[in-house]
Amino acid sequence: MQYYLHDQSRYLVVAPKRSIFQSWIDDCKKFECEELLEHITFTTYLSLSKNKIDYDCVYLDEMHSLLDSHLEWLNTYRGRILGLTGTPPKRGAKADIVYKYCPVKFTYTVDTAIDDKILNDYEIHVHTMPLDTRNNIKKESKRTGTWYTSEYKQYSFWNNKLQNATSDKELRFLRIMRMKTLMSLPSKEAYATKLMNSTDNKCIVFANTKEQADKLCRYSYYSGNKKSEENLQNFKDGTINRLSCVLQLNEGINIPNLKEGIILHSYSNERKSNQRIGRLLRLNPDDKSIIHVLCYSNTIDESWVKEALSDLDQTKITWKNINQLELEL
Repeated sequence: MQYYLHDQSRYLVVAPKRSIFQSWIDDCKKFECEELLEHITFTTYLSLSKNKIDYDCVYLDEMHSLLDSHLEWLNTYRGRILGLTGTPPKRGAKADIVYKYCPVKFTYTVDTAIDDKILNDYEIHVHTMPLDTRNNIKKESKRTGTWYTSEYKQYSFWNNKLQNATSDKELRFLRIMRMKTLMSLPSKEAYATKLMNSTDNKCIVFANTKEQADKLCRYSYYSGNKKSEENLQNFKDGTINRLSCVLQLNEGINIPNLKEGIILHSYSNERKSNQRIGRLLRLNPDDKSIIHVLCYSNTIDESWVKEALSDLDQTKITWKNINQLELEL
């Protein structure tokens, strides 16, 4: 922006959420270029089509948020476009859109940024644990009444159905059901609580659902929680040092002195995991964050975790096997 700046410069910054605008404003002040702010218009992807096209340059923050609905505006715009993302889509229609309007010209990796003293260093601990075989999960239905099952039986049920699927539609449905099952199993919740209680660092826990977030931590952040913003501000200020969240902290929010994080689930889409890890890379360059990733052994979960971490420095990743006894203690 500074390179192209002149009296009539007009820049459009597009971001997924309005809350991200403040990060741009803060960075302009941090890098002593506040004069840029009078030349910047902020908008969300949802409102992009409502903007005029007479901007010198458009900056697409988290450009993987582009959708088919943005094509008409992008096809009309004739200025420069700079797309920014830490997780460019690798396949599908979204990848086609991104690479048409923002083909990758420059790649700057997390580990290069650490070497350049821009991001802090990290260490990742993958905790692999077995599915619990005890029949301690209560189930109820009007047809069959009440019964008890285990984590292992639930996962096996959906996995076996997947192996016998006969159509693409059935495969998609069963994959979703298997994923939802893995996301809801209680042993990760119990182990995450143990990890959280074992550290004095400011620690964030990425849960899968609102209900799970409330189970894991007294203070939570998610859509629909009336105290979300208050909890987040207290977490930033250091008034509280534990916070659970769902998806809303994936992008654009920086938390000072956040030194430890726990990720309960690594999606088959590596972007979500990478964005969660990114929350832990905003310390001073001389600091180091600790990231815990929970993983069910001998399940599809292992493949998801490996894919999510594939672009990171493997020498900074350790795998620790947790046995059933450790889970029960």
